Formats: sequence, C-alpha cells, structure tokens
Amino acid sequence: MFVVNLLLILFSIICSIFLVRWFLHRIALIYAVRKCVEWAADRFHVHQHFKVPELNDSTQQQNLFYRRVSLYLSSLPSLEDSDFTNLFTGKKPNDIVLSVDENQAIQDVFLGARVSWLNQVDRDRGNQIVRRSFVLRIKKKDKRRILKPYLQHIHAVSDDIEQRGAELKIHNHCDGRWKSVPFNHPANYDALVLDPDLKAKIRHDLETFLKSKQYYHKLGRVWKRSYLLYGPSGTGKSSFIAATANLLNYDVYYVNLSQVADEADLNSLLLQTTSKSLIVVEDLDRYVSERSNARITSSGLLNFMDGLMNSQDERIFIFTMNNKDGIGIDPALLRPGRIDMHIHFPMCDFVSFKNLANNYLGVKDHKLFPQVEEIFQSGARMSAAEISELMLVNRSSPSRALKSVISALQSNSKSGGKVATRLSDSSASSPAPPSVTEEGGGAAWKETMPKEFRKLYGLLRLKSSKRPGSLDADEVSLCIGYARKGRFGRDREALCEAERLLNDMGHYNSNCKADMLNVLVAIKVKVKSDS
Repeated sequence: MFVVNLLLILFSIICSIFLVRWFLHRIALIYAVRKCVEWAADRFHVHQHFKVPELNDSTQQQNLFYRRVSLYLSSLPSLEDSDFTNLFTGKKPNDIVLSVDENQAIQDVFLGARVSWLNQVDRDRGNQIVRRSFVLRIKKKDKRRILKPYLQHIHAVSDDIEQRGAELKIHNHCDGRWKSVPFNHPANYDALVLDPDLKAKIRHDLETFLKSKQYYHKLGRVWKRSYLLYGPSGTGKSSFIAATANLLNYDVYYVNLSQVADEADLNSLLLQTTSKSLIVVEDLDRYVSERSNARITSSGLLNFMDGLMNSQDERIFIFTMNNKDGIGIDPALLRPGRIDMHIHFPMCDFVSFKNLANNYLGVKDHKLFPQVEEIFQSGARMSAAEISELMLVNRSSPSRALKSVISALQSNSKSGGKVATRLSDSSASSPAPPSVTEEGGGAAWKETMPKEFRKLYGLLRLKSSKRPGSLDADEVSLCIGYARKGRFGRDREALCEAERLLNDMGHYNSNCKADMLNVLVAIKVKVKSDS
C-alpha cells in the first residue's frame, strides 16, 4: 500500500511539471502568433512616418517637442514589452525610470488605432552620435482621425509629468554639445550671506521677471534678464547661482569660454539651450585678461550677450567676475541693457557673520559677539567661505568656533596686535590659540601640544628668517590648498609637512584633531603676514 501511494505522488508531481511546461509553451506560442498577426496586418496597410529630431538641422536649435515625446514614451506601460529597455534611477533613490534603447521600437494605442515609435540614433564611423530622433509610424487611414488629437495628448501627458516630477539639471558642454546630470544643490535664498535689503531686492526682481512676458514683448524686447556678480573668491557667488536656479526651477547651463572652439561653436551652444534656463559664464574678467590666447573676439562675446542669436525667451544670464574694474575690461561688456543688474559680493562683515553663526552654529546671540563686532569695525576682513569653514570644523562647540573666528580675524586685521584679546577659557574644551598681543603665549601653548604639534611649530620657526609671531587660527582648507599650489615659496615645505601631519592624526580624539587644524591654519596665517 505504501508503494502504491508513493507511485501516485510521483505521478502527480510529473503531471504537474508537464502541465506547467505546456502552459508556459502555450503563452510563448500565443505571443509569437500575436506578433506574426500584427506583422502580417501591417503588410496590408500603407503607413506614414513623422520624424521628431532632437535638433533643427539648419539652426542646431533644440527641438522642445523631442523632450516631450521622450517623457511621454517613458510613461507608456508597453515600454516594458520592448526587446531592449534602459533602467535608470529616478529622482528618489527607490524610483526606477524606464527608457527605450536606441534603434528600438515601442507600441502605443490611441482611440483604437495602433501606432509605433522608433528611437532612431545615427552614429558616425567613430561611433559618435551625430543625430537623434523619434520616428512616429501611423497607418495612413488613421492619420486624419487621430494625428492632431494624439499630438495634443502627448503635450498634455508630458506637461503633467514635468509638473509632478520635474528634476533640475546642470549642463556642461563637450565637442559642441550639451551633456547634463541631475542638479541637486540644496542652496536657498534664506541661507545666502547677503545684505537682507539687497537679497529682498534681487528676489523681487526675479519674481517680477517671471510675470513679465507680455510686458517685455509689448516693449519689443526679448524676455530675458542678465546679472553680473562680482567680488573676491569665497563670497557666495556660486551659492547665489544655485539658490537662484532652485528658486526659479530653472536648469543651469555652464559655459566655459576657454573650452569653446570659436564664435560659431559658442552661438551653436546658445541656440541649443532651452527655455527656463540659467546660462552661467564664470570668471569673465580672467578670460578677458587672457585675450591674447582667446578664440573669441570682443565682438563675438558682445553678440553672445545680447546679439541677434540671443533672442530666445525665458532665459537668465549670470556672469561672474572677481573685479569688474580690472585692467582690460571693456566698458561695453558691462553697459546697461547688456547687464541689467550689478551685484557686489563683499568680504564678510558683522551682519553677514551673524547670519553665518545662525546657519552653522544655531546661535543668534553670544557673549563673544561684541568682540567680533569690534574686530570687524577695526578693519578685519575675511570671506564668508573662510569663516564658514571654521564654524563647520568646530560646529560641536559654538564658543570654540567663535574663538577660532576671532583669532583668524585678529591676524587679518589692519590693526594687528592693537586689538585686545578677551577670550574666556571657561567655555573651551581645549586651549585656545594665544592672542597676537600676548608675550610668550606661543611658548606656553607649545607646552600643551602633542609631539607632532611641537615638531610642526619648530619647523615653521626654522623655515622663516623673520621673527616668528604667535599662532592664530584660520580655515584649514586654504592652508592645504596653498600648500599644494606652492603659493608661499620657501615655506612650502612647512605647509607640506603640515598636510602630512594632518593625515597622521587618526589616533587622536576629535578635540585634539580640532587643535591640530588650528595649528595648520596658523602656518598659512603667519606666512601670509610675513610675505
């Protein structure tokens, strides 16, 4: 009896396997038959083809409808049935976005009519893409009935997709074409280190621009706006650009003039930009000063800024300079009409400092603020980037961060040692650097340092023929950056040694590391004052 039951069980398993195989085979067979029927039906109909190129062949201008078709096709359920489909990460890490592969077809049904799209990509002998387009294939008998409603349907669906999941992009150019990546910069206007009144004025100007299309056209002007940002490095110009892109929800197009082949290439890049875009040209003064090696003439640059080629709506141009009054700057570049608004980004003052302290340390008021204000009034100046780095490094202790800023400001102050030091040691978790007015402070501080600290301080004394001053804090990124660039001549070895010691700090605790940072940046401060 047991043997019979065992045989019955085996027989049931074998039958189940055969049934599953038959079912799967039937599904595949049905799919194959359906494909054959569709192929045969297509042979008995006359089709018409409509091409949607990515670029206009004559002007190389971007075809906006190409992007709409791309968005629409990415939303079709039938995309999963394509023989080859690309998978990409969406705006959120867990989102998966499908995209039809090159030279692959995808089917769609609209008002009972079946149409197909081909993602056509043409390459040259070097396997470089020379042309991309979508080709719509539709039965001629259905064209009059569905073509216009179908195209309107594509517009509506793509608009909905853009509104629901718009993702900003930053574009860079290579070989005369734009290439983009997602733009996820978190900058916003609330965190910008600018005078509050100036910030409100700029924001109002941008918001007014967004609502002024009809007004500009009534005046016979192109609906665009241009800004010049000028000021020293580290004062917030790049953060302003990122915050503006986020505020307006505009893509960013970064133009590197030194990488543009000629004026025709520059104009071609301009024509390929889309509406709702921020076109950025950084370090314009540096490019103009190197005019002898430039491939773009002054007239070509002026035409790029406001010539006939620059006649597309809904664009904002942003140019940056370190010094707009520098030698070699053509006044015609900056005239009204070509540049609508000049925005100065100065070195950090006390108002900006309080904004940084609130953003980085969560401190709106502190007992050390009066001393910081006094040092600023004495003429001390630092960039917002320098101060923010000091706060970032010491963010776990606001008092410690403020003391580091005070020491750095004192070393940069025009009054130097005349500024009195009033630091309180009670709130610091480690010894603070001595003031420039303290006699013997450097020696006393050395006694509390680890061996590497003393070695570093001694190396600095050995390398400099001048009287060594006491050490003051500044931000460490500039110190190491200057070491790599060798900007301080004979003290380059000291800076390189500082960088090496920083890399060996893994066995110290966080407080000790923070002290080490203050020592390293002190080298940069001292060398700068000696030079």
